[in-house]
Amino acid sequence: MQPFIKLSKMSFKAQKYIFILFIIVFSIGVIEALVLSPEDYKQSDSVRIMYVHVPSAWTSVGIFSLIAILSLGNLVFKNKYFLLIAKSLAPSGLVFNIIALVTGSIWGRPTWGTWWAWDARITSMLILCIFYILYILSWRILENKTSVNKVTSLISILGLINLPIIKFSVEWWNTLHQPASITLSGSSIHSSMLVPLFIMTAAFVLFSILIFLMKYNTELIKIKNKGLDRI
Repeated sequence: MQPFIKLSKMSFKAQKYIFILFIIVFSIGVIEALVLSPEDYKQSDSVRIMYVHVPSAWTSVGIFSLIAILSLGNLVFKNKYFLLIAKSLAPSGLVFNIIALVTGSIWGRPTWGTWWAWDARITSMLILCIFYILYILSWRILENKTSVNKVTSLISILGLINLPIIKFSVEWWNTLHQPASITLSGSSIHSSMLVPLFIMTAAFVLFSILIFLMKYNTELIKIKNKGLDRI
């Protein structure tokens, strides 16, 4: 029982520090994105949606990647804590996935003239959202421990196949989305826009960690109440 008490205390303490850091970084990011960054010469002020849309999409994809890796780790190493961490990550991933879809739709209206198009990038992000929902619902619906471990691991591993499609869809198909502006070789985005983009991404990552810690702490309390052998 002692390890769970220590983990719970550490989680609560970490939440406070991360929340303060999030407020600071987010405040700086909002000022940079809404005040200091320039208008786009084509999209005008509507380009500012990018500072929410892009970090949300990156964060959502990154979290699902972690969930899939942890699920694979559970299958290989039979470590139940991998699934506990993955389960705790899923809610924040779903939240950012929905934010990315909604802001993408809002951005698409003035840019493309439509709220929604069955574009390869948009569709693959919608599919990712479905995988998130299936993953979370499986934890809620299935009661058998062995079944829920297998089903959730299978969902996350299958969903992993969709991630390269999200990444390379703009290169593999003719889509409404422009090619990637940020690559390993450099960026086509000016530093006046790139800096606030990275700051907002850092803020969103911190917020996702905060949600994760809150969920993780809740799961630890559940385990403590049910018994150490059950997740």
